[in-house]
Amino acid sequence: MGNPKAFLTVPRKEAGYRPIHDRIHDFGEVEQTLNTRDRQEQASRCMDCGVPFCHWACPLGNKDPEWNDALYRGEWETAYKLLKTTNPFPEFTGRICPALCEKACVLYHTTGEAVTNRENEGAIAERAFLEGYVTIEHPKRNGLRVAVVGSGPAGLAAATALNHMGYELTVFEKNEAAGGLLRYGIPNFKLNKEIIDRRISVMEQEGIEFRYNCPVSSAATLSKQQFSAIVLATGTPVARDLKIPGRELKGVHLALELLSQQNRVLAGMEFTEDERVTAKGKDVVVIGGGDTGSDCIGTAHRQGCKSVTQIEIMPKPPVGHNPSTPWPNWPVILKTTSSHEEGCTRRWNINTLEFLGENGKVTGVKVQEIDWKPNPEGGRPIMVGKGEPEIIKADLVLLAMGFLKPEHPEYPENVFVCGDAANGASLVVKAIASGLQTAKIVDSFLQPSLL
Repeated sequence: MGNPKAFLTVPRKEAGYRPIHDRIHDFGEVEQTLNTRDRQEQASRCMDCGVPFCHWACPLGNKDPEWNDALYRGEWETAYKLLKTTNPFPEFTGRICPALCEKACVLYHTTGEAVTNRENEGAIAERAFLEGYVTIEHPKRNGLRVAVVGSGPAGLAAATALNHMGYELTVFEKNEAAGGLLRYGIPNFKLNKEIIDRRISVMEQEGIEFRYNCPVSSAATLSKQQFSAIVLATGTPVARDLKIPGRELKGVHLALELLSQQNRVLAGMEFTEDERVTAKGKDVVVIGGGDTGSDCIGTAHRQGCKSVTQIEIMPKPPVGHNPSTPWPNWPVILKTTSSHEEGCTRRWNINTLEFLGENGKVTGVKVQEIDWKPNPEGGRPIMVGKGEPEIIKADLVLLAMGFLKPEHPEYPENVFVCGDAANGASLVVKAIASGLQTAKIVDSFLQPSLL
C-alpha cells in the first residue's frame, strides 16, 4: 500500500448530502462529492490489513485495497481497470450499494470508521466516464444468439458479460426503457436515470440489442426464434400485500405504484388526475421500515406532503452495535437515511389492523403496539398485542413490505434464471453478481456447440 499508516491520522470523511432545505424541492441526487484531494486522502486510509475481509463480503469480489491504492496514488485509470474486472456497473453500486465491504472493513471493526469504499468506487466510475477510460469493446462473434428477458441489474450484467464472450445478445424488456427497479423503483434523488442511459448507450454501441415494450409470455416463444440460450432476469414482480379490512379504499397503494409513477413523470410521461398517485398536501403513512419505505418518505416530501409516519412491525434496532448480529453477520442496527433526515415520525413494534375510510377514501390506519415473545417451540417469535388500538390519520397509505419470491416451472435445459427471479428480492450488487455467475454457466453450457 502507498501509505499503510494513513488510517492512524486521517479520519473518515463522507461527502454528505445537499442541505435539506435545498434538496426536498427537487429530485436531483442528494449525495455530494468530495474534491480530488480529499477523495485520494480517503483512499489512503485503506490499510495493509493482511486479510482484506472486504473481498469476501462483496458479492462481486471487488478488490478494494488494490483500487484504493491506485486511487490514493492518483492513478485513476488503473483504479478503474481494477474495478471493472469485477464490477461492470460501478456507477450504480457507487451510488446505491449498502456497502457490505465497509461493514467487513478491518477499520470498521477496530475504530468504527470504515474506508469510504462505496464513495471511492462511485468517484472512480465518474472519473472514468469523464476522462474516457470507459471504452467501447467490439468482441469477435461466435455465431450463437442468447436472449435475456428483463433489463434490471441481473439481466444487464448477464447481457454485458455474454456479449464480451462473443455471443449475440438481445435483451427483451416489458417496459419502455431499461433498468428494471434501477429505473422504476429507485428514486432519482438516489440514482439519476441519465446514469442508466449512459451505460445502456455503451452496451448498445458494443452490439447488444434492446427491445422495449416487449413482454415475453414464455421461454418457448424465444426458443422458436433460434436463441441458443435464454436468461430469465425478470425480478420479483409481485409485492407483498396487506389483506386487511379497508384494503380496497382509494389512497392505499403498493409502494412501487408511487415510486415507478413518479420516475415516469420525471421522464416526461403524463397521467390523469385520477391515475396520479401523489402525497401533495396529505398525511402519509408508510408501512414497512426498509429502503423502499425510506424511498417513499423522500418522494412524499418532494411531492409536498403534509406529514409522514413510518411504521414497522419489528422492534427498533440498536444504534451502532447489535450483539445479536455479531461479525460476520450483517449488523442489524438503526439506519437513518437522507429521507429520514428530511422529517418523519418513525415507530416500531406496530401491527396494522385495519384501513379506515369515508366515501371510499382512506382516512386513517388502525394500529396496535405489540411485543414479541419467545416461541417455546423455537422459530419465529410470537406477536402479542400491547395496549389499546389507536388510529393514525392518513390520506395516503404506502405498502413497502418487500416482494414475494417467484415460483418457476421446470424449464428446458437452455433456460437459466438469475438475480431476484432466482433468489428472491435482494440487493442490486447481489443481482449483478448473480447475472455474472449465470453468464459463466451459460457459456459453459454452450461451449460444446462452438467446437
